[in-house]
Amino acid sequence: MTKTLQSILLATSIALTGALFTGPAFAGAADDAIADAKAAQKQANSVGGEWRDTGKMIKQAEELLKQGKAKEAEQLAREAEAQAMNGYIQATSQTADKLHM
Repeated sequence: MTKTLQSILLATSIALTGALFTGPAFAGAADDAIADAKAAQKQANSVGGEWRDTGKMIKQAEELLKQGKAKEAEQLAREAEAQAMNGYIQATSQTADKLHM
């Protein structure tokens, strides 16, 4: 084999290996983000503070992940998690002040 052909094969194998390891890393982060969002949603729901769009956002993040759009799924799931945490904070602060009774 010539040096040029060896270099091309080496570069191709490095590129393919990198592509194989990049995709699952994003998918793992998206899976974690979705799990975090679901946990926050459950916590918000436990005090009656789940906001209207939180569940929709989580479902949309799951769909994005199925479509191979892991980075977008992770971002949306993080937004859903923040929304759920805000709903929890809102509900518990209003409960403590008895504003919603």
